Amino acid sequence: MSASRQQGRVPDAARGRFLERFGIFAECLLVGVWIAVATLPLVTVPAALAAGASHLRRWTDGEAAGLRFFAGDLRAALRGGGWAAGLGLWAGLGLLAADLAVVRGGGLPGGRGVGAVGVLAGLWAAVALLRACGAWRTGARWGALLAAGGRRTLRDPAGSLLVVCGFAVVGASAWFSAPLAVPALGVCVAAVLAVERRAALPAAV
Repeated sequence: MSASRQQGRVPDAARGRFLERFGIFAECLLVGVWIAVATLPLVTVPAALAAGASHLRRWTDGEAAGLRFFAGDLRAALRGGGWAAGLGLWAGLGLLAADLAVVRGGGLPGGRGVGAVGVLAGLWAAVALLRACGAWRTGARWGALLAAGGRRTLRDPAGSLLVVCGFAVVGASAWFSAPLAVPALGVCVAAVLAVERRAALPAAV
């Protein structure tokens, strides 16, 4: 083989890193589809997100993973209080929607400030929920997970901002083409998982 062709070859190590990273991205898109299907009953949203995070954690750690394990984690998350967390999620969204409707009606003094507070509170709750889902393990209690997720959301603003960026990816995908938001859910969950692992690292001296 000529020297010019040898120089044009991609090193095996670089090719391996590219394939590994592409594999992670492809797995994120796949698990996004699984999550979207699992959330169709609506009250299963937290359990589906937790199962998706668990699948990506297994896959990146080199453990056994697949649809069967995702379904098992989904059932475990639902049995551990996922139904109640899902009901609470939709109740909270209903209250936020009612608050914003009153603000838009213009009959509330200081309505803009109240609306802004409501939006910020809703965003904080969404990030806390996702961080709780990212920390879920089999047997964990959802009440403790949500409380800890809320604390981490406030104590780790940089990580919480990264989660918000994950929301932006899903929103931008839906704006460009609604079906793209489905696989993008996996990218959002991967961002949450990365944030949780980052938060678990010891602080640099």
